[in-house]
This record gives sequence, structure tokens and C-alpha cells, in this order.
Amino acid sequence: MLKKLLPLAAALLMSGAIPALAAGELVYVVNNESATFDPSLSTETFSLPMIGATFEGLVKYAPDGSVVPALAEKWEISPDGLTYTFHLRADAKWSDGKPVTAGDFVYAWKRVLTASAGAKNAPVLYAIAGAEEFYNDPKSDKLAISAPDDATLTFTLKAPLSYMMQLLPFQVFDPVRADVVEANPEGWTRDPKTFIGTGPFRVTEFNFGKSTVLEKNPNYYNAANVSLDKLTFRLVPDPATALAAYEAGDVDGIEAVPGPELPRLASEEGKGFMVVPALGHTYAFFNPAKAPLDNVKVRKALAEAIDRENLIDFVMQSADLPATGLVPPGMNVAAEDFRDGTSDFGLATTAKIEEAQKLLAEAGFPDGKGFPETVFVTYSSPPIEKVLEAIQQMWKQNLNIDVKIQSSEWQVYYPEVQKTQYQIAQMGWGADYPHPMTFLENFTSASPNNLAKWSNPDYDALIEAAKVNQDPKASLDEMRKAEAILMEDMVILPMYYRSNYMMMKPSVTGFWRSPLNQPYFDAVTLTK
Repeated sequence: MLKKLLPLAAALLMSGAIPALAAGELVYVVNNESATFDPSLSTETFSLPMIGATFEGLVKYAPDGSVVPALAEKWEISPDGLTYTFHLRADAKWSDGKPVTAGDFVYAWKRVLTASAGAKNAPVLYAIAGAEEFYNDPKSDKLAISAPDDATLTFTLKAPLSYMMQLLPFQVFDPVRADVVEANPEGWTRDPKTFIGTGPFRVTEFNFGKSTVLEKNPNYYNAANVSLDKLTFRLVPDPATALAAYEAGDVDGIEAVPGPELPRLASEEGKGFMVVPALGHTYAFFNPAKAPLDNVKVRKALAEAIDRENLIDFVMQSADLPATGLVPPGMNVAAEDFRDGTSDFGLATTAKIEEAQKLLAEAGFPDGKGFPETVFVTYSSPPIEKVLEAIQQMWKQNLNIDVKIQSSEWQVYYPEVQKTQYQIAQMGWGADYPHPMTFLENFTSASPNNLAKWSNPDYDALIEAAKVNQDPKASLDEMRKAEAILMEDMVILPMYYRSNYMMMKPSVTGFWRSPLNQPYFDAVTLTK
């Protein structure tokens, strides 16, 4: 199996003799097309390649995970840990050549905090004093964000936050320009003429449903060190088709490979196979307001009846990890992994069939009798649909119930899920920043990302306490208690903690992909 072959696969690019397609040009396959590339509004993992290539904020991540300067060249934090002052670099410019100003950040952050804009990640900014008050009342004058001059941005937190610098590379903190956005609020990121960013590349073509073409941004502050002249994101929904294009030499890299091919690719040295650790969890939402999912015993029965090891080893044929909680491993607080010592909440890596059958009977459906029509909705994705079909069979075999699977294109699917118009909905989450709160905060009552519309005041209180607690160990304990509340109510159907499996030609050097699933192309060079 793949787990035995992984030592043969390099997490970094391997050397080889495959020549580059053309000097200065790289073609990278993506499997999904995002509904929006607006860094302030998008919550879709699918938007990461585009936004990451075309936007930067105050700071960014380095390959070693450290936070390094980007549009800000330096900063100071007050002794009490509350006030942050950033100084923009003199050569910070937009892709059309206009200077980036501190006012651009103020505008962007206020826009995120304007409810009518529809930014789902607005709560991330609530750490700033007055931010939540501003979101609830745009006339509030308590928002502690200011631009003393064009080169200086300052903000004050309502309480010290130990991971504030880890938050700032997140795209919701990127600047956007008022004149560009307000001229076309809905469509400015869909037209190359108005898609004005701050990153190493700028868009030249949108071929929706096919590809997006970018070129080197000559106004980028570090343009002298960007080697690629052209970067194309080609849309190929089917990973098998994408792999065929890669092996035929038609593309340079693909963001995902089909599960059945993982063992072969991992064993073939020098072909560009990459295993990238990911801080991600693939799960489904249960809608606790829709029968029969309004019964917690039904939710637990469905969760316990799944054989997660079978899904990983035989259906996906991957090296992902079975998930029995919300937060994935690799999230460290107080030098301790969040998952260490936590409960499995009655779940197991294999199916607990007898326990699941008992729970279903207690819910009023012995041997599945009388179980009402239930639909499991998902976005169109061959790998995901294959996993759901396996889960469908497990529920039939282990619980004697029939669950229908219904798929639709992402642009149709996601808006419906946001309205909570489902019984069970496939989703998941990739970390926006390397801290457990990126998963946990999504389930607070007021979070726009709480797609189950689940609410628990004790959970909310623990999350709020953990965010402001200056004792890391105490904060970790509060977060673990919050996760336990969520999992005991089984609001989600945990499936697996993700790794990313991809291909990149050995002729491509300098490429890296972070555990936050962000690919980076600014340091890429091509060799013959």
C-alpha cells in the first residue's frame, strides 16, 4: 500500500531529466474553478492558487513556516501586546503601478467588516478592538484601525492574541483598492482590466471553464527575483485526465492525482510526485434542523457505521489519516499537538457496527425500518463522489438504510449549502492559519462559516475565552473542551485528515505548497 511506499516519495521536488516546456512559462492544473477571487470575500480553497499568485498582504509565510515581510518592511508591537504598527515598503505598488497605501488596508478591512459585503471570514477580524461593534453597526466609531499616513498602518486588539502574526498572512487581511472595487463590486475580479492586485503575477486572460492566464507583475516589489514570465492555471476537473496530460508532457504540474495511481506514482522516482502535509479535514455537515438528522442518535449512528480505514486504504488508496475529531493533527499550542490526549468521541478508525445499529434502533429505526428519505448532497468531483458511494454502501450494509447521493457543480452547490438547504452536505475545511482556532471558530453561533447553523452557548463561551486567554495551556484546554461539545453533538461526519498528493516536473525548482494548501510560484525557475 501507499503507506509503505511513501518513504520513496519526496516532499520536495526530485531531480530528473524531463525538459521544461518553454522558458519562463508554466502550466498548472487546478481541478475546480472558484466562484470569486476576491481576497476579502472568498472562503473557497479553490481560490487559493489565483489569490496567492495575485495578492500579498502586510506579511507572508516563508517555506519554513515563519512569518516574513511582504508589503510591510517592518513593524512594532506595543509592550502590552495590543497595538501593532506596520510600515509599508516604499516600493509597494498595485499591479497597475499605483502606490499601495495604508488607507487601502483600512478600506479593505472595513469592507470585510461591513455586513452587506458578505465576507464570511469577518469574525477573524473581531480580535481588533471595535471590529465586532463596527460589523453590527457601521456607524460605530470604536474600530481601532487607522492610517496615520500613507506608509503607516496601526491597529489595536481588544486583548492580546498570541497568534496574531500567524493570522495576518491570511488573505482576508490583504488590501483591495476602493476605486477598483466600488466601480464594479460584483465583477472586478472577473475582468483582467480591473483585477488589480499586489502579488507577483497579474491576470491577462480569463477563459472561464477552461483556464486563467497570468503574467509576471512588473510592479511587484520583488519582480527582479520572479523568473516566470507566464503562469497558466488550466481547469481539468478529473484528476485522471489531468495526470494523463502531465505524463504526456502537456502540463508542468497538477494539484491532485487520482487515488488509484498513488502507489505507482510514489514508487517512481524522478517523475515529480510530491506528498505535501496538509492541515485539512474532509467531513460532511449534518443539518440538525432536518429530520432524521435532528436526532443526535441518528447522527452518531451514521458516524459510527463508517470504516474510515477502508475509505483511505482501498477506496482512496492514500496516506490520509482517519478522522475522529474536528481539528487535524499538526496544530500545536503550548508545544503540544491539539490531538494528543483527546477523545475519539465514540468513533473509531473502523466501523463500530453493533454500537451504530443500537443507536439507530434507539432513535426509532431498528434495522433501518422506517428510516425516511435522506439525501447526501455534494459538489461534482469524481474522487469525492467515489468516497461518498463507498459510505453509501457502508450505511446500507451496516444499518440497512438507503441514502441518496446528489451532486451538482460547485457554483450551484455552495450557495444552497450556505442556505442550509440540505440534510447531509459534503464539505470540509483547510486551515486558513496554523492554529486550532481556524477550525473551531467556524462553529460559533455567529460564524458565517457555520453551515449547519448549529448553536451552543457553552461552546461559544469556551471559544471566546480561549481566544483571549494569555496562558497557552489554559487556552488549549478550553479549545479541547469546546471541540468535545461539538463532537458529542456530532454536528459533522468526520472522514479523514488530508494530505495533498500532486505532481510537478523535476525541471521546476523553487515551487512549494504550504500545509495551508497554498501553492507558491514566485520563486519558480525552469531548467532544461
